Amino acid sequence: MNLLNNAVIKVPFPQNEPVYSYAPGTPERAKLKAALEELQAKKIEIPLIIGGKEVRTGKLAKVVMPHDHQHVLAECHLAGEAEVQMAIDAAMAAKKEWESLRWEERAAIFLKAAELLSGKYRYIMNAASMLSTSKNAFQAEIDAACELIDFLRFNVYYAQQIYSDQPPYSPKGIWNFVQQRPLEGFVFAVTPFNFTAIAGNLPTAPAIMGNTVILKPASSCVYTPYLFMQILKEAGLPDGVINFIPGPGSKVGKICLDHPDLGGIHFTGSTGVFQQMWQTVGNNIAKYKSYPRIVGETGGKDFIFAHASADVKRLATAIVRGAFEYQGQKCSAASRAYVPTSIWPAVRAELEAQLSRIKMGPTTDFTNFFNAVIDKGAFDTITEFIDYTKKAKDAEIILGGGYDDSKGYFIEPTVILTSNPRYRTMEEEIFGPVMTIYVYEDARYEETLDLCDQTSIYALTGAVFAAERKAVSLAMAKLENAAGNFYINDKPTGAVVGQQPFGGARASGTNDKAGSALNLLRWVSTRTVKETFDAPESFEYPFLSEK
Repeated sequence: MNLLNNAVIKVPFPQNEPVYSYAPGTPERAKLKAALEELQAKKIEIPLIIGGKEVRTGKLAKVVMPHDHQHVLAECHLAGEAEVQMAIDAAMAAKKEWESLRWEERAAIFLKAAELLSGKYRYIMNAASMLSTSKNAFQAEIDAACELIDFLRFNVYYAQQIYSDQPPYSPKGIWNFVQQRPLEGFVFAVTPFNFTAIAGNLPTAPAIMGNTVILKPASSCVYTPYLFMQILKEAGLPDGVINFIPGPGSKVGKICLDHPDLGGIHFTGSTGVFQQMWQTVGNNIAKYKSYPRIVGETGGKDFIFAHASADVKRLATAIVRGAFEYQGQKCSAASRAYVPTSIWPAVRAELEAQLSRIKMGPTTDFTNFFNAVIDKGAFDTITEFIDYTKKAKDAEIILGGGYDDSKGYFIEPTVILTSNPRYRTMEEEIFGPVMTIYVYEDARYEETLDLCDQTSIYALTGAVFAAERKAVSLAMAKLENAAGNFYINDKPTGAVVGQQPFGGARASGTNDKAGSALNLLRWVSTRTVKETFDAPESFEYPFLSEK
């Protein structure tokens, strides 16, 4: 490969992709509605993609609309052990040629993909996200279009920065430089159902840095990653660089994690699965050619903490948007709140007023703020928490609590009030539209901050609402390790690539900050090179002289 990773060609600093409003009368609204009609009217077949070739196994799974689960959008072929091994072989075969390209040649492919997604494929991708994962038009736009476009453009810029960062000094007669090499094996990218942008970023971030990838999409989100694979092919991605392998995690993961050429894992998903993967790597550590890079973003029990000086309307809006946008199915979604006694009656009244205006239904009706949860498994898990609370003595449902899966997997936005700060739904991740509120005495602000910090094993996102700066400063100090992304007077969701790099610690992950150069650095292995132009001809040093 090119030792210096020639970084003379400069990529300009990118701008975040503008977010369309899809307001009535706008041309983008009409185009999106047309794309929705087009996709609803047909059923597609989703094959595996290995070495650039479509592979059909005959083992099929249905892709349905969560808000209308009898409507089949696609049938997806599932990988078995033979196909996973084929994909690894294809990734390793493509590796040498891919990493030998100049960095700007690789970059051009992903920049073109961003342009294709920004224009030609924007409405089809958004429509696919709305139909297959039940996102409303705005949630689909900020995810499947804008954030994925931003990841592609900003990651290319960050790659340029990484390659350009060279030792600042070389003494006379010596040249010092560094080479950022791709990892020695393949990268295993395991993506979640809830963000197409993540499903696109997890394989492409390592690929931009010269790695080849096995992409295992979530079983409940294969439609949009498959469309993205088609976009990458049109943009010129060589065969075998990213191999698309839908299939059971138990089969795909076992073979990939057991393989001696495993170079890294790029993961977003549940904490339990990530811990199992890490344990497997640990058990296999002696068999790998290099220690695998493990990068993971997992669960959260994200909080909103209010001080008595908080603005009531803004606080309530943050709770509604933070907890209930995309049905609470975000790693960053607000799931617990701490509200002081003095403002709680006003906050409760505002929550009741706002939730009364929320419409729930299919994504094709643009007046619906709220849609269905992803699948039957999620529906059952979330409603079990609701049913548990209906029988509890130290908690009550004060808003919502209804659910129905006869047509779609619909669960009402639900607010629980508890007198127990250690109540189950204050501690456990739910990943659905359930917010639990604990009301504390105003005088116990500092004490309750400590309680918030100690309640959860997670540390992904959190927010504080206060007008008094001393209260904000105290929260910043007390909750320093409670959230990797911390928000002041704003909801704890909506991190923007290049503005708020995303990630959390504790049980929430390795905090490698997707949306910044920090994540890209995980996909290279640095080699330091020192070249001496006038090497010594004898071993003696001056101190050895007797005179």
